[in-house]
Amino acid sequence: MDLVQQIIERAKNNKQRIVLPEATEERTLKAADMVLAEGVADLILIGNPDEIHALAEKWELKNIDKATLIDPENNPKSEEYAALLTELRKSKGMTIEKARELVKNPLYLGCMIIKTEGADGQISGALSTTGDTLRPALQIIKCSPGITCVSGAMLLITKKPEYGENGVLVVGDVAVTPMPDAAQLSQIAVCTAQTAKSVAGFADPRVAMLSFSTKGSATHEVVDKVIEATRLAKELDPSLKIDGELQADAALVPSVGSKKCPDSEIAGKANVLVFPNLEVGNIGYKLVQRLGDAVAIGPILQGIARPVNDLSRGCSVEDIYYLVAITACQAMDAKK
Repeated sequence: MDLVQQIIERAKNNKQRIVLPEATEERTLKAADMVLAEGVADLILIGNPDEIHALAEKWELKNIDKATLIDPENNPKSEEYAALLTELRKSKGMTIEKARELVKNPLYLGCMIIKTEGADGQISGALSTTGDTLRPALQIIKCSPGITCVSGAMLLITKKPEYGENGVLVVGDVAVTPMPDAAQLSQIAVCTAQTAKSVAGFADPRVAMLSFSTKGSATHEVVDKVIEATRLAKELDPSLKIDGELQADAALVPSVGSKKCPDSEIAGKANVLVFPNLEVGNIGYKLVQRLGDAVAIGPILQGIARPVNDLSRGCSVEDIYYLVAITACQAMDAKK
């Protein structure tokens, strides 16, 4: 069974409640029908119920009635949510009038449902920007304890079983924070290891903090940042298996790792790679994807107290279906 199928099976075996706030969008509704037909998750669809039913009939979708439909314009919990949002954001000048308008916004409404424990995660982005997806999540759900920055991980499924976890690597940050400082980089390391556990199913994440230097082979302030981030990550999660700074070959190739870092439990054995900045991460994973013919799944947003994931506006029905399963796996882990 490949990794994607494993993720789907884990989701089916412990169904989570996932909000789709863009429920009248064609790809989203078709993906919802697939999710419901196969029992991958329980879905909450936000949109005008009459419009959703009409679209389901138009596209011959047979399973939409299995979802919970919430009309943002006629929601009996609107006043409750507006009062809570006002309280949550009063220090930022939120008024009840403004809150009443915001809870009609499907992206805000979905996050309010999660905040009040009516759902476990949310996916948007087929119609919305990343900023629009993240803004209500950070205002309402907020970051996980001890975390102050959101980041994005990518699953790389390669054809090289000798590397990573039988050819699978989890890498971050590839999506959100352009120039993390040492503290932020340490958080990215901890969160990416957690994603490796919750989504990729790694029993033993082994984190390499990447650089152009291996254990002092070069000196520069950007190397110092990676060294400091490694130290801080160990403080943030003392159980974390992590080492750095390491060059990519020292992190992945056993013969190189044993030569350059003979005493390291990570060198040559890493299955989680943390890039020093977003530029390196984004370029790096795309090179592996295109030149190495790897499958790249993500980005998977991490660091939020409950999972909220962002789609590309060019996403496919299958992309949404898979991200529902991924979000469900994250949600299971967030409850532990």
